[in-house]
Amino acid sequence: MSMTTDQLSQLLKERLTSSFGKSLEEVTTKEVFQSICFIMKDSIYPNWQMTKETYEQNDKKQVYYFSMEFLLGRMIETNLLNMGLLDVVKETLVSLGFNPDEVFKEEHDAGLGNGGLGRLAACFLDSLASLQLPGNGMGIRYKYGLFQQKVVNGYQVELPDYWLEDEYMWETKRADKAIEVRFGGTVETTEINGELHFQHLDYERVLAIPYDVPIVGYDNNTVNTLRLWSAESTTNHFHFHSSRGHDYYHYLDYKRSIEKISEFLYPDDSYYEGKILRLKQQYFLVSAGLQSILARHKKSQDSIYDLPNHVVVQINDTHPSLVVPELMRLLLDEEKLGWDEAWSITQQTVAYTNHTTLSEALEKWPEDMIKTLFPRLYQIIHEINERFCKMLWFDYPELREQIPEMAILAYGQVHMAHLAMVGSFSINGVAKLHTNIIKNRVMKPFYQVFPDRFNNKTNGITHRRWLLNANPGLANVISEAIGTDWIKQPEQLKKLLDFSADRGFQEAAARVKHENKKKLASYIKNHYNVTIDDQSIVDVHIKRLHGYKRQLLNLFHIIHLYNSCLENPNQNMTPRTFIFGAKAAPGYTFAKQVIKLINAVAEKINNHPTISKYLKVLFLETTKLR
Repeated sequence: MSMTTDQLSQLLKERLTSSFGKSLEEVTTKEVFQSICFIMKDSIYPNWQMTKETYEQNDKKQVYYFSMEFLLGRMIETNLLNMGLLDVVKETLVSLGFNPDEVFKEEHDAGLGNGGLGRLAACFLDSLASLQLPGNGMGIRYKYGLFQQKVVNGYQVELPDYWLEDEYMWETKRADKAIEVRFGGTVETTEINGELHFQHLDYERVLAIPYDVPIVGYDNNTVNTLRLWSAESTTNHFHFHSSRGHDYYHYLDYKRSIEKISEFLYPDDSYYEGKILRLKQQYFLVSAGLQSILARHKKSQDSIYDLPNHVVVQINDTHPSLVVPELMRLLLDEEKLGWDEAWSITQQTVAYTNHTTLSEALEKWPEDMIKTLFPRLYQIIHEINERFCKMLWFDYPELREQIPEMAILAYGQVHMAHLAMVGSFSINGVAKLHTNIIKNRVMKPFYQVFPDRFNNKTNGITHRRWLLNANPGLANVISEAIGTDWIKQPEQLKKLLDFSADRGFQEAAARVKHENKKKLASYIKNHYNVTIDDQSIVDVHIKRLHGYKRQLLNLFHIIHLYNSCLENPNQNMTPRTFIFGAKAAPGYTFAKQVIKLINAVAEKINNHPTISKYLKVLFLETTKLR
């Protein structure tokens, strides 16, 4: 899309008048931000509709990426970059007397993710749209995100992140696409003409409302969809009793219990109610997403048996593993398929991405909890487990002793990774080493049974977001050296190897790096009142706070350097700045203690009269994507 500064300036003035009844001299930066979004959406929405129609006409296979996280950051800059309007918008804003950075800051980071899981999901969506592949995201529209982090006396304090306090400019509510999700209740089994029929009774109804977010491809007019589900209630689902007083207050309690499902990312699961809420979230996403997929498929295709030819459901980590039994439930109970037919379709439709080799991080849920919350799914999981274990016993006698460790249901627990592996046609790791570990150690017996399912997909990034947008200075240096083809073809970056010994290229890159360090130093001074040496080595550790993320080990290294300086004050040491950014789960005591220790070490080192010249330590609150 091309536009001149004069054209954009005129459009902006017209939009400010039509939307807010104000002139340039009267408007706020928020109103300018919103007006730019309106102008962008005028171009995005027609392309969005055209993309959907193109996919339908070409009958293309669709991938649906189910993830509990999507770490999108500020969409205005990403969308402007992909539309080819970022530079002209910045120039126009400056010409009209506005600071582009201040205008862009009016967009709150979407509270939809926290770490690498969400970063990967967001990068996949960007790449799918940029490659013009029919791919859609399925997530939850968390009202308060994870939490807003504050540090008080060195300790983490959690506050709600009201990212939806203002209108989220990129979402469109699709109330007409609402889905009913059911929890609890009982299952009544009857036999009719020799066939078993299952009826779900006395369940709790939750209304899943979809909010669609356009995902704009780079320079190609393709717009895919991220669908976010919000849990809502209606008076239609609440039973009022004339004989019972205070129904209004009972309804408010009911309404609150429903809406909690989509309030927070990763509710505290250190207590029973928190575990229930997490499990409800996972099923809420899975059930709403799958029901919407099947509804779309049945509208455009003749046969449910063709589902694997038109749909792939990719589950990002174990959180959406209930996709397997829920798809089976829909095929068995709603579509009236037989078990073998439903199982064949499920195994050809679902694919699983594993993210961890740590056994404690592979989700397990109490069997009784699954049985209470999802009685029909429990029956299906039980049957899947029985058939899988029998298959192992008869077909793999060498694995008989390992059946209890491979079972989906074992020792009172439901093993979600096992469920995902048994029900998927593809099981991928996210790095070559990681994939080798899961094949040869962590999931070795499953690899023996399903060798063709295991494969590697090394995680990458969307280079336009993390290089072209995040570091335009370096991007310009690269383009001057190898041209601009790398923006659409990242493999072209290999050409930089030819410049590994080029003095001019090295000096240009070093200048950009130093300019960025000066900007970082200025930001830290303004926000934390800590002065850092812009010539120092900047050692950054930004990950969620967890034992296996090794923040504590990093801190021990810093303490070692501090002690070395004390013991040998005359050593010639290159100045180093250590920066931590991390959130600890509210119920994870160890992680919260590490944050306190980091801040205690920072206070000690940063206030030392001599060592602070060589070492600085900083903990950033609520690290965001900027």
